[in-house]
Amino acid sequence: MALSHNRGARLGALLALTCLGFAAAGCGSSSPSSTSPSKAKVSGTANVAYASSLQYLNTNVAGPAFTKATGYKYLGTSGAAGTLSSEIAANELPDANVFESVGADNITPLEPKFTKWYVQYAGNKMVVAYNPNSRYAPEFEAIASGKKPLQDLFTLLETPGLKLGRTDPNIDPQGRYFIEMLELAQMYYHLPADTVTKIVGSPLASSTSSQIYAESSLDSVLEAGELDAASAYYTQAIELHLHYIALPTMINLGTAADAAYYSKATIKTTNGTVHSGEPLVLDITIIGKATPAAIAFVKYTLSSAGIAQYKQGGFTLLTPTGTGSGIPSAISSELGS
Repeated sequence: MALSHNRGARLGALLALTCLGFAAAGCGSSSPSSTSPSKAKVSGTANVAYASSLQYLNTNVAGPAFTKATGYKYLGTSGAAGTLSSEIAANELPDANVFESVGADNITPLEPKFTKWYVQYAGNKMVVAYNPNSRYAPEFEAIASGKKPLQDLFTLLETPGLKLGRTDPNIDPQGRYFIEMLELAQMYYHLPADTVTKIVGSPLASSTSSQIYAESSLDSVLEAGELDAASAYYTQAIELHLHYIALPTMINLGTAADAAYYSKATIKTTNGTVHSGEPLVLDITIIGKATPAAIAFVKYTLSSAGIAQYKQGGFTLLTPTGTGSGIPSAISSELGS
């Protein structure tokens, strides 16, 4: 049986959700795969540290399907990707042998001591989620349906008294992406120069803003009615059935073709690091010794059966591409040419 240790108080609620019609095992019969368990009994655990935005997929779909397909056990720990990276570096997650991050900038600080490579395999994009019972819901709905121009969203988010939720840009990629999205919107729609600061306050990277929530709890706070709107990934909106406003490709950080434009948005976090906007991607690597279970998990994730789960969850499928050296051959076989 797949196990999962998740931060944030969402696990019970997530387990009660439906499987979204995923084609993967755990929600029905699994399709044949090269990763199907052999007759020989295997032992070991894939201990996966993963970004909180993957909590639904890993807990309800990927973890159970991996165990069914390979025979290895699954154990998950979720959190802000930056926090997980810091904990791995400090040996506070000594059992973690796989790391799934939104963006490679939380993996590269672990090189070369903990890993020397990572694989990019799926894409995402930003949306703005909103509570359908908010007093501002009619305005959000008008923008979502196209009855009002999308640029009105940013004026609406400036409204005094509107409760907006987002994550800490210092530890969570989504927090940075949300601010970069606002900066791109400010440029794209030729909005006033103080638009972003009116929405999120100043300094932009403040971790003490009343808008800051843990990614693992942000959606539940929104659904409970404590917020009018919140930052979200498209996949979270799809998996959790959130009401949301889709954003154009020029500002949603979801298209590789617009990478040069995205890079015009920057945010300097409190440690002095300057982050530039870039397409939203998922990266995976093995931490420490490449155990058979860890190799099997990464291989399964990149296989046709594994990647199908991401497609059903709303992710954009990318050709798995490795960066760095020392990628195990079993995993290299799943990479694009």
